[in-house]
Amino acid sequence: MPRTWHRWIPAAAAPVVVGAVVLGGVFATSASADPAEKTPQQVLELAASSTVDTFSGTIEQSSNLGLPDVSGLSGSTGSSGSDSSDSSDLSSALELLTASRTLRVYIDGPTQSRVQILDDMAERDAIRNGDDLWLYDSSDSTAVHSTLPADASTAPDASAESVTPAELATRFLDAVDPSTDVTIGDPVTVAGRSAYDLILSPDSSTTLVSSVEIAVDADTGLPLSVDVFAQGSSDAAFHVAFTSLSLDTPSADLFDFTPPAGTDVTEKALPNRDDAPADGSATPDAGTHPEPTVTGTGWDTIVELPAGTDPSSLTDSPMLSQLTTSVDGGHVLQTTLLTVLITDDGRVLAGAVPVESLQAAAGK
Repeated sequence: MPRTWHRWIPAAAAPVVVGAVVLGGVFATSASADPAEKTPQQVLELAASSTVDTFSGTIEQSSNLGLPDVSGLSGSTGSSGSDSSDSSDLSSALELLTASRTLRVYIDGPTQSRVQILDDMAERDAIRNGDDLWLYDSSDSTAVHSTLPADASTAPDASAESVTPAELATRFLDAVDPSTDVTIGDPVTVAGRSAYDLILSPDSSTTLVSSVEIAVDADTGLPLSVDVFAQGSSDAAFHVAFTSLSLDTPSADLFDFTPPAGTDVTEKALPNRDDAPADGSATPDAGTHPEPTVTGTGWDTIVELPAGTDPSSLTDSPMLSQLTTSVDGGHVLQTTLLTVLITDDGRVLAGAVPVESLQAAAGK
């Protein structure tokens, strides 16, 4: 996989990962005009029935996960190109979880989208225009181009939907079950729009999550912001919200991307359903993406990846050695919302639970 794709995977997926692993307040001011009263169930139904798929806006993302700022750490082991690449990928992912981000998103239905991540003096773009996918990084003038296969479900998600409050909110809302208490807070205003403050509170004595607050647009049901709070803290540990939003159709020119002169362009073929073996067995490179094992339910869910690499390649990383702590059976990365256990035999377990829960699940 080309280096540019490695950088983009954590950048596009980090908000989704937080929501998926946690499973199931809004940084906003009080609304000037309160929306009509609704029950929690009615607001859930309003969000579920939202059909907004054309919009543009600016999104702010921030994290307070108790991790140090890793932006100045290279993390390279220097032992091989692969180790250096993996460490750089880790640095990119951890930087995303410790630094604030400003993104601009443009959506025009399911086949046209653009997300711009605004870095210092640089910009990264993920664009889908019909069957064309572009990933562009202005910092090193590189781009990756792909054409969607007939079975588009196998392609990487270059949609801006994957970094919007709506995508993260959907993952939390889809996980609502009897282990979650759902209430309504005071009305709020987000990006100038009146919204309901939907509060999800875990009915669990072990989860690290205290609550999740989702601002649901009173007119359209579109989630406008998501805030995830850790136990014992009044400040959001993870926050993503629109700061501006327009429901007008974005200009078609935004999706018509041509790499600037001098850009190093890589063509990447994406697999389709016809590439799968006829007997239904795994594709040759399936071993690089092992299927996870999920245990527990609701907010106490634990995801385990089987051993797929030499554990020393992880624990010997200078960056991980600064971020992890040695425990019985492995090393642990602890944040305010998420715990990750790297076992001595190379397995990786993660969940919004204490390390003791992961150790028990690992059989340690």
